[in-house]
Amino acid sequence: MMRNEVLHGYLIHHRKYREKSHIVHLFTQEYGRVDGILRQTPPPQYQPIRLQATGKSELKNFTKLEILNQPVFFHGDAFFAGFYLNEIVLRLCPLEEAMPQTFEQYQLTLLQLQQLASHKQASLFLRQILRQFEHVLLQELGYAIDFSVDASQQDIQVNQHYQFQLNDGFLPVSQASRSTLDGRLITSMQSYEDGQDFSHEQLQLLGKLYRQMITSLLGDRPLKSRQLWIQNTQTQS
Repeated sequence: MMRNEVLHGYLIHHRKYREKSHIVHLFTQEYGRVDGILRQTPPPQYQPIRLQATGKSELKNFTKLEILNQPVFFHGDAFFAGFYLNEIVLRLCPLEEAMPQTFEQYQLTLLQLQQLASHKQASLFLRQILRQFEHVLLQELGYAIDFSVDASQQDIQVNQHYQFQLNDGFLPVSQASRSTLDGRLITSMQSYEDGQDFSHEQLQLLGKLYRQMITSLLGDRPLKSRQLWIQNTQTQS
């Protein structure tokens, strides 16, 4: 139950609802993901907003919308990365459950995406900030990983290949394939402390591992942002 509850956050998705209303999905500081009806033009994405929420059901009534910042426009890779962030928040975060660390990381990632176009190593910087976001999100969703042991609680071996299962962890396999993970890369995460940049080995591991985890959590519906990003890359090459 919310009554004129003030929320701070971001619009992550909206769709038209009746003539002058929209169903909007927000990511908020106070309650994580909140859905509701807004009887006016929705605010732009990636801009901090403040509004009031009232209602008992999962769909709140949103009023008194204020946009708190100058517009932010993303182009190229930053555009697709922003779309990706919003899509995984929408699909993976539970409704009306505060996700303070993910919210903070989301704000930071939006700031970093604004610097992407002028960054000297843009492609590496982008991989770094997306893996950082996924790392915080997956941990807060309850999927923190122990990188020191396999599914049988045996030490990870540097010369062994592993398959990752969401509920079991790392399972040793006899042959390497496109989906397997290298023990040497897994052990590289043992020295990692939250907040640090990931090393080259860690990025190599997490790019594959976090994609597998997110795909598994999403079930049958793939990410639209990933498909669009791939199509865009193919048309440019």
